[in-house]
Amino acid sequence: MNTSVDVDTAAVLREVLVACVPDLHHYCRDPWTLIGSGAAWLAGARVTVADLDVLTSARDAETLIGHWRARLDTTTATADAERFRSRFARFVFPGLAVEIMGGLELSGEAGWEPVRVGEIIAVDIAGMRVPIPAVEEQIRVLESFGRPKDRQRAALLKPLCEERL
Repeated sequence: MNTSVDVDTAAVLREVLVACVPDLHHYCRDPWTLIGSGAAWLAGARVTVADLDVLTSARDAETLIGHWRARLDTTTATADAERFRSRFARFVFPGLAVEIMGGLELSGEAGWEPVRVGEIIAVDIAGMRVPIPAVEEQIRVLESFGRPKDRQRAALLKPLCEERL
């Protein structure tokens, strides 16, 4: 977990993770992982966390949409539709919104390709196993997204790789 003294982010992340992770473990039949700013923060990067991004299979996204129907945020449209596609849904949770990206694909030179995460590690939050990509995987995925905010997060993660050497 991030060792910076960012008590507000730690408290907000803990609150949303405690609220949603048990359901993710219970309802997802396929592997899932956090990605984006939440995963970067949990790995130790000093990033701002605006929401919690969860990469799931399309099947599990459908299950979660049904289970969390009362939390569904229908006011938010999918951003960057020309670059990303998935079974997307945004949910209102205490502290932060949770965004589910089921079967996320990225448009590139070879057309639409699935976003895959290789090495996944687990962090412990309130006694729960929370999967996040290994730092090197986070950097690779964020750089593949190509957006300025993703490149900035990748840059903030790179020193964490050097610390381990």
